[in-house]
Amino acid sequence: MSEKRTYERKRFHEVWQGLGTAWLPFADAASERLPLRRLLRLSLFQVSCGMAMVLLTGTINRVMIVELGVLTWLVALMVSLPLVFAPLRALIGHKSDTHKSLLGWRRTPYIWFGSLIMFGGLAIMPFALLVLSGDTARPVPDWIGQAGATIAFLLVGAGLHTTQTAGLALATDLADEDTRPRVVALLYVTLLLGMGASALIFGWLLSDFTQVKLIKMIQGAAVVAMVLNMVALWKQEPRNRALTHPDAPRISFSDAWRGLLASPGTMRLMVAVGLGTAAFSMQDVLLEPYGGELLGMSVAETTRLTALFAAGSLLGFAFAARRLSRGGEPHRLAAFGILIGVVAFCAVIMADPTGEVGFFYAGTGLIGLGGGLFAVCTLTAVMRMAREHDSGIALGAWGAVQATAMGLAIAAGGAIRDITSSIAAKGWLGPAMDTASSGYLVVYHMEILLLFAALAAIGPLARYTPPIDTEQQPQTKFGLAAHPG
Repeated sequence: MSEKRTYERKRFHEVWQGLGTAWLPFADAASERLPLRRLLRLSLFQVSCGMAMVLLTGTINRVMIVELGVLTWLVALMVSLPLVFAPLRALIGHKSDTHKSLLGWRRTPYIWFGSLIMFGGLAIMPFALLVLSGDTARPVPDWIGQAGATIAFLLVGAGLHTTQTAGLALATDLADEDTRPRVVALLYVTLLLGMGASALIFGWLLSDFTQVKLIKMIQGAAVVAMVLNMVALWKQEPRNRALTHPDAPRISFSDAWRGLLASPGTMRLMVAVGLGTAAFSMQDVLLEPYGGELLGMSVAETTRLTALFAAGSLLGFAFAARRLSRGGEPHRLAAFGILIGVVAFCAVIMADPTGEVGFFYAGTGLIGLGGGLFAVCTLTAVMRMAREHDSGIALGAWGAVQATAMGLAIAAGGAIRDITSSIAAKGWLGPAMDTASSGYLVVYHMEILLLFAALAAIGPLARYTPPIDTEQQPQTKFGLAAHPG
C-alpha cells in the first residue's frame, strides 16, 4: 500500500512539473541545478535594485524639485552621484571573484554588504532631503543638508551597483550554460516589474504629500529592500572553501583585466555596449516632453508611453529568450535590436512634421523592443565570454560600461536639447531650425548616428563568430514557458 502511495505521489509530482514547464512563465529558465522556485527567489535582488532606481531617478527627483523646492541643477547633481560608482563595477566583480573567506562564499558577502550600504543610504536620505530643502524648525547651514544628501545618494549608488554586480555573477555561477539566456531575460523582466510596481506604489503613497509620509516611504523602502535581498540570498550560493581560502592563489585585478581585454572581441563588444546603450538612453528624459510640447498630447496620453515602452521591452526579452534558446547568435541578435532602434527613432522624428501621434506611439514601442533586445543579447554575450574568465569581472565590466554610458547619455541628451533650442531661438542656425522641435530632433538624429556606430562595432563579432551547431542545442518549445513574464 505504501509503495502504491509513493508511486502515486511521484507520478503526481512528474505531471505537475510537466504542466509547470508547459504553462508557467520562466519555467524553462530553470534547470536541475537552479530550480524555478529557487531562481525566482534569487531574482528578488533585482526587485530591490529596481525600487532603488525608481527612487533615485523618479520619485525623489520630482519631490525634491516640486514639493521641497530644491534647485533643479542641485537635484540633477545629486541624482547623478550614484554614477560615480558605475565604473567600479568591474573592480567589484573581480573582488567577488577572488574574495578570501573561510566560510566558502564569494558572491554572498558582496550582496549582503551592498544591501547594508543601500539600507544605510535610504535610512538617512529623507532627513537629509528635508534639511537640504531648508524646511527645518531651526536654521541649519546649507552645507549640512548638501553634505547629508551627497552621502545618502553615494551610499545608495554604491550599494545598488555592488548588489547588482554580485547578484548577476551569482546567477551566472548557478545557471546552466543552455539556460543562461532565459535566466538573463528573467532577471531583466524582474528588474522592469520591480521598477513598475515601485513607481505605482510610491506614487500612491505620496498622492497626498507630507514630510512624514516621505520619511515613512523611503525608510519603508529601505526595510523592504533589505528583506528582499535576505530572502533572495538564503541558501543560494554553495560554499567552496577551496576557492575562498586565504592561501588560495589569486590573480590581481590588473592581470585579470588585461586577460579579459586580451580575449578576441572583448574590447569591440564593450565599445558596442557603450555606444548602443548611449543611443537608446539619450531620449529617456525627452520622450514625454516631446509628445506634450510638439504633438499636444495630454498628461494621460504621455503616461501611456511608459506602458508602451515597457511592453516593447518585454517583447524584446521574449524574442531574445526564444532565439537564444534555439541557438541564436547573441551578437547578430543585438545588431538586429540596433536596426529596430534606427527605425524607431525615424518614426519618432516623423511624428512632428506629419503631426501623426501614431508614429510617435509606434516609435516608443520600437525603442523599448530594440533596447530590450540589445541589452539582453549583449549581456548574454558577456555571460558566454565569462566561461573563459571569472564571471564577476566580465559582468562587472559590462555593468560599468552600460551604467556609465546610460548616465552620461541622459545628461547629454538634456543638455544638447537645451543648448540647441537656445541657439536656434537666436537665429544662429537659420530660419529652418528656428522651431520648438529643433533641440529634440538634433538629439534623435544623434541617437541614430550612435546606433550606426554601435552597429559598425558589433558587426564583425556577428560575422566572424563560429556558427553554433543547432543540433546540439536544446530545442525549447516557445510558449508561455519561454515568454519572460
